[in-house]
Amino acid sequence: MSRRLLRAATVALVLLVGLWAAERISSTRTAARSPPGMTVPAAAGAPTAGDVTDGFDTAVPPAVKVPERVPDFSLADRSGKLTSIKSWDGKSLIINFWATWCQPCRREIPLLEALNSRWADRGVAVIGIAVDHRDRVAAYADELKIAYPLLIGEQDALEAAAAFGVESPAFPFTVFTDRRGEVVALYVGELHQAQADLILSQVQDLDRDRIALPQARRAISEGLRALGAARAG
Repeated sequence: MSRRLLRAATVALVLLVGLWAAERISSTRTAARSPPGMTVPAAAGAPTAGDVTDGFDTAVPPAVKVPERVPDFSLADRSGKLTSIKSWDGKSLIINFWATWCQPCRREIPLLEALNSRWADRGVAVIGIAVDHRDRVAAYADELKIAYPLLIGEQDALEAAAAFGVESPAFPFTVFTDRRGEVVALYVGELHQAQADLILSQVQDLDRDRIALPQARRAISEGLRALGAARAG
């Protein structure tokens, strides 16, 4: 290689390193300006096999420790009243973590409304947990006429997410429980009808004592993988 080419290659390498360093500095400064406790979510698209987990599956990073049972926490409801998640003891729950600025979260809302209506007489309740500013959530909920219960918070809602093992949540994510308060599945990403029906069918079998929890989790994990593979194909 000639000296001229060597110098040109060296200059190009220095420029690349400089651009990388500038990007790192810019990213750090942007993160520092983010509102305290508000985690910017990763983008969530159509579900694939990698989007889903039964709480004990390798799709979830090893650091995530999903609890066996619903943790005890309280958040303010739409009226501002502090409400415990234990208020729904005895029901199977669909606990959806979302935010008004999250596009996949907004797309899920009609499905959650339908699930709340369709499954209410079978002992299933949808609870939305908005990790967002109260005024934004209230205005958005009024605009869409969201009928299912909402709990709202900022740092305290992030702590609720962390109690489910999701320390840095990529919204939306949804927790499914049985009537005993056991965590049956944790679904990361935008929920769709097929995935919801699959999980809820197993929850119903659990609630009717037709199957055991490990069997339900295994069936959900395998079923979700099959759905993901079908979509990918």
